[in-house]
Amino acid sequence: MKSKSLQLFVLPVLAIAAFVAPMLLGGGGVVYSAAVLIAIFAVMAYGLDIVVSDLGEVSLAHTVFFAAGSYATALLSTRAGVSSAWLTLAASIAVALACAGLIGLVTLRLREFVFSLVTYAVAVVAMTLAANWAFLGGSDGLRGIPMLDLSLPGLTLTARNDRELWPFAFATLVIVIYLVARFRRSALGAAAIMTHLNPRLATMSGIDPARVRLQVFLFSAPISAVAGWLYAYQRAYVSADVLENYFLILMLTAVVLVGRRQLLGPVAATALVLVQEKFFSFGGNVDKIVLGAVLIAILAFFPEGLAGLARPLARLRHSRREPIQALTHTLEN
Repeated sequence: MKSKSLQLFVLPVLAIAAFVAPMLLGGGGVVYSAAVLIAIFAVMAYGLDIVVSDLGEVSLAHTVFFAAGSYATALLSTRAGVSSAWLTLAASIAVALACAGLIGLVTLRLREFVFSLVTYAVAVVAMTLAANWAFLGGSDGLRGIPMLDLSLPGLTLTARNDRELWPFAFATLVIVIYLVARFRRSALGAAAIMTHLNPRLATMSGIDPARVRLQVFLFSAPISAVAGWLYAYQRAYVSADVLENYFLILMLTAVVLVGRRQLLGPVAATALVLVQEKFFSFGGNVDKIVLGAVLIAILAFFPEGLAGLARPLARLRHSRREPIQALTHTLEN
């Protein structure tokens, strides 16, 4: 009860602190740009986090859902003249669900290495298609995306720059974190964990593993697509580079750096990566090497992430404290 009460107090405080952080750090354009990108890429990573952490499968096709949100937004706003971001958001989610249903029905019958290999092949095909299909802008991409407009009758909600976009990006991140937390407490979340840890027991309990995998996949895809929707408005331009391996590696790093099934892990990891790239950059190519090296190091030496590294240190600290406490107790008696 105390832990729950503490969370109800601490989490809103953390949320408020995170929201005002860009202003406290100077409020410049670079700061707000970094904050918006951290929120967008963290949302993107949460889509993959559900599949990796809860379902136990490594999907390498989640860049496709990110791109689906970006391209759906770009096509509707530039080719069809759609100005309402609510409509482009709905289209982004619908396209992502369609892609996830198609990809899921084909790939989710496979497991582990074969599943990862096939999903990666899907991402490669998608990138080739985006770079060469004139309808999607080809190698030139789609330009001229208008500003974000989520206005409602009697209420103007627009964003012309990163400073104005930040509240929308932050709100999207908070909503996604809430949805992920609810998912992990839901029947589907419990079924996903059971399917991951013991498929035979799941089947004996009346759970259909194939159906659960597809449902989780369908739940995860729109999350990454929403990130792509917001990214299209942030850049005002979409091209095949949204399918580059950089975004895939960033997603994987965000999932494993702090530790899997850590609710705020993807946010913290994304912030660490983006802060280094934005404010302590070694150059574009070197930053990508650093990002790849971090992912390799975590997977090779710290499979439980930084949270797993902290546990032995906590136990060591506790073991050192016990003799001191015992000696103090003896002296007092």
